[in-house]
Amino acid sequence: MMQTDFLVIGSGIAGLTYALKAAQRCPDRKITVITKTVEDETNTKYAQGGVAVVNDLAHDSFKKHIEDTLIAGDGLCNEKIVEIVVKEGPQRVQEIIDLGAEFDKNPEGDFSLGREGGHSENRVIHYKDVTGKEIERALLAAIHKQKNIELITHCYVVDIITQHHLGYLVTKSTTDIECYGVYALNEHTNRIEKILSHITLLATGGNGQVYRTTTNPVVATGDGVAMVYRAKGRIENMEFIQFHPTALPPQYSSPAGGKKGGGQAFLISEAVRGDGAILRNEEGEAFMEKYDERRDLAPRDVVARAIDSEMKRAGTENVYLDCTQMDLEKFKHHFPNIYEKCKSIGIDIHKEMIPVAPAAHYSCGGIKTDEWGRSSIRRLYACGECASTGLHGANRLASNSLLEAMIFAHRCFEDGCKVIQHQEAFKEIPDWNAEGTTEPKEMILITQSLKELQQVMSDYVGIVRSNVRLERAMRRLDMLHEETEGLYERTAPSPQLCQLRNLITVGYLIVKGASFRKESRGLHFNTNYPYKSKLVQNIIL
Repeated sequence: MMQTDFLVIGSGIAGLTYALKAAQRCPDRKITVITKTVEDETNTKYAQGGVAVVNDLAHDSFKKHIEDTLIAGDGLCNEKIVEIVVKEGPQRVQEIIDLGAEFDKNPEGDFSLGREGGHSENRVIHYKDVTGKEIERALLAAIHKQKNIELITHCYVVDIITQHHLGYLVTKSTTDIECYGVYALNEHTNRIEKILSHITLLATGGNGQVYRTTTNPVVATGDGVAMVYRAKGRIENMEFIQFHPTALPPQYSSPAGGKKGGGQAFLISEAVRGDGAILRNEEGEAFMEKYDERRDLAPRDVVARAIDSEMKRAGTENVYLDCTQMDLEKFKHHFPNIYEKCKSIGIDIHKEMIPVAPAAHYSCGGIKTDEWGRSSIRRLYACGECASTGLHGANRLASNSLLEAMIFAHRCFEDGCKVIQHQEAFKEIPDWNAEGTTEPKEMILITQSLKELQQVMSDYVGIVRSNVRLERAMRRLDMLHEETEGLYERTAPSPQLCQLRNLITVGYLIVKGASFRKESRGLHFNTNYPYKSKLVQNIIL
């Protein structure tokens, strides 16, 4: 058993920012960060575009950034939260700069500001095309200097501990659910251990692996959302899954992905279109003007649906991103990672167009939180992609995600520091009960179910949906759920089995939310309800 003051689950920008602030404010407190693989394997690491923040007040304003966010969110943003994030943004970004994170500057010494879809002004600060990786580097360097932070790798959280584990009946109607810590599988010892904490923060990232093709790494399995749902906490707006319009299809991203027909797709940053790249269809036509007056810089939901429409019309697996008219040296400086990737697969971006297609990218819904990052479960906070703060509404504005993580990591930390002053004694929590289980003997049962899940979600719950597709998806998920729960009850938990279980739960929540929403709004488009409803509401599960 381990006891700690602040428990942080996840080592991306949200979790590390929170841990660092807690360690500095409370030097006599113990902060424990656990991550299920190596310390830097997070969605943050793969964020290319940058951080949207009002920096140039001569040309930009908080009002414009707020309006752009609300327009992208298509009526479902919490305006109070949007204002908080936009106005607190500059201070939080300055803190990450003070830690040593670098951002590109122009010859005059000012930040080089990019522009992405949905933004009315250039306001995206970036470090080449590896912004997230640079922020992750700076945070980890600072974390390792703090003596009261323990970072544990290869430690997989199985479940949140609540009154349920003390023998009490906990339901959705229970108003005083409390979090006492977690049960976690320590892969160093291959044992499930208790980690008790006064304050727990979920910063577990996204759930892109529920789809066959995603820009997310393999760790993005929706663990936080699934655990909170099982613990009877509130989840909202899971139907709003953002598909990034421009990713290299898996057959170009990696040989393995091409053979399997899915996998992690290499992201082609929206900033490339912000710098002048043009989307073209199979006939070479610049098609975006047919769909939106903002053309290639329309919000992501609009662009993804337009590309999907062009692909289905022509019967092709991709469209093209034309960068041939762009300044080559400028491209190589701003997008060195993208340039090298294209070069490695034989594409000369100065002469040839880049094949692109939408890929699952970001979950706008998640664990419902308030303005201080508090979930519906006491002493349990959530921030980053696993949380639904109210910022994104029905569609996230490009490059608002890293900003949101910084803002709410700070707010969770501020509230948690107040709560911990009135800490209670640790409860007597029973050890994990593995009685009656055996080691799994056939991994094929897990891997095949994962393939089936990803196929179902991609085919029936993708960019465009219908009632028939959603009904069919739910029937398939019910079967997968029943089989996987049986396997979970009979065998000892493994990361692979737990992740499958979590992804099935996330898939169920996406389908359920999509089925409840009898309209098309933002990232959710249902051919049976092609128009917005007059009734705007969040769907809480």
